[in-house]
Order: sequence, then structure tokens, then C-alpha cells
Amino acid sequence: MSDDTGSESGERSAGFVITAKRDGAWTFLLLRHRGDGHWAFPKGRVEDGEDELEAATRETTEETGIGDIQPIPGFCVETSYRFRRDERQVSKRVTYFLAEAARGAVRLSDEHQESRWLGAEEAAELLTYEESRRVLECALRHLA
Repeated sequence: MSDDTGSESGERSAGFVITAKRDGAWTFLLLRHRGDGHWAFPKGRVEDGEDELEAATRETTEETGIGDIQPIPGFCVETSYRFRRDERQVSKRVTYFLAEAARGAVRLSDEHQESRWLGAEEAAELLTYEESRRVLECALRHLA
């Protein structure tokens, strides 16, 4: 829990690495955040009463407009990192799942300014954070 002394608080988020096959190769959906412009996979906070998979599904649908998400069994990767918000240190744990979705038009939420379907190499180059690149590498190994 966080208090007025700047101590650490914890958050849980969940998301999907969304993939689709195109011409025999996997492509991945990345979203560009409106605030700082970073590129990432769809994800968001786990709400009370939700498990991580439910939160990942809800957040992905909210952020992309994609309703037909088909989770790929056996993939679950957790990352954690720290950042500062309002003079407080926040520890965040993110659980990622892998899912296939029909490649098509994305309807972005207000949080995002752009989306792209990219091949693995392009996605790795565009992802802003190293944690996201590691998640992509795990997804590629799982899909192989």
C-alpha cells in the first residue's frame, strides 16, 4: 500500500500478445499510447473480482475493439517493473497471455493514437520497453 511518505504500492495488470497469420508468418498487434507515445501490447489493470485472463480479455476488447480473441493454450508470461507516479514508487506486475485474432481494422480507445500489425522483427524494433521485447520472444518460441 502507498502512503504519504512515498512508499511503494503495487498494481496488477494483464494483457494479450495478439497475433494473426499472414502469408504463413505470424504478425503482432502493437498499440501506441497517446500520452508518451510508447508502443506496447494491449493491457490494463485487473479489477476487483477479475482474474488475469478476464482482465486481459476485457482490456484488449476495450483498447482495440477486437471481440473475437482466441487464447492460445499454454502461454502465460509475467513481467514486473517499477515506476514513479505522483512522487510514489509503484511496483507493477503484468501477466501476458497469447491469443490469435482476425487481422483487420482496429478501433482504438482514447488511450491510444495508433495501431500496427507487424512481423516479429519489426515488432521487436518498435516495442519501446525491453520487458515487452522479452514477452514477444517468449511468444515466438511458443508459436514455433
